[in-house]
Amino acid sequence: MKADIYTQDGKKSGSIELPEAVFGVRWNNALVHQVVVAMQANARTSVAHTKDRSDVKGGGKKPWKQKGLGRARHGSSRSPIWRGGGVTFGPRNEKVYAQKINRKMGAQALFSVLSKKIHDGEVLFVDTLTLEAPKTNKAKEILSTLAGITGFEALLTKKHNAAYIALPESDAAIARSFSNFGNLKVGHIRNLNPVDALTYKHIIVVNPEQALTQLLARTTIARGTATPTK
Repeated sequence: MKADIYTQDGKKSGSIELPEAVFGVRWNNALVHQVVVAMQANARTSVAHTKDRSDVKGGGKKPWKQKGLGRARHGSSRSPIWRGGGVTFGPRNEKVYAQKINRKMGAQALFSVLSKKIHDGEVLFVDTLTLEAPKTNKAKEILSTLAGITGFEALLTKKHNAAYIALPESDAAIARSFSNFGNLKVGHIRNLNPVDALTYKHIIVVNPEQALTQLLARTTIARGTATPTK
């Protein structure tokens, strides 16, 4: 399986052989769903918090005596059935939503998503991105040029989640230049995960040779579970 490599000027500069273990994996809907739900749960912060009857201030005195008034029996004005009382079975910030994800599962789910994206023509390989200094205007020019490549017009037209720019190593100039675009995200290829890969329509892989080396290192984790496409 081969893919074209482009320059930041939008011209073809060559091709690269894609590893089957990363880009030739069958789509596994159940696995991808499980991993994505678990990652979203792990990123969830418990914010909602209600007070039960022991947390609400007051209510220490019995509202009225037990018998003789013909009224219902009550021991506290902070009972959940009273206005201003506690909440029964309400959300508590002590709840932990985290789920366990095996590294093997995470790696295999990522390869499944990448394989589908390469099949749909949503992965763009760029030999290098070079910016001498953080310049948003220059970044916009590069983006406009890359959007001229057939199949990647959405880089300019899609208002949200257009592309994930995967770098093999840190580059402050690129990160700061593209950070002003609300529809893009810049990150390391080693940190690419199924959630980001599914969130963003296109994935721009910079310096494919080095980037694929890092992706291949993750195949040792998923070895034994990858099912190459026939």
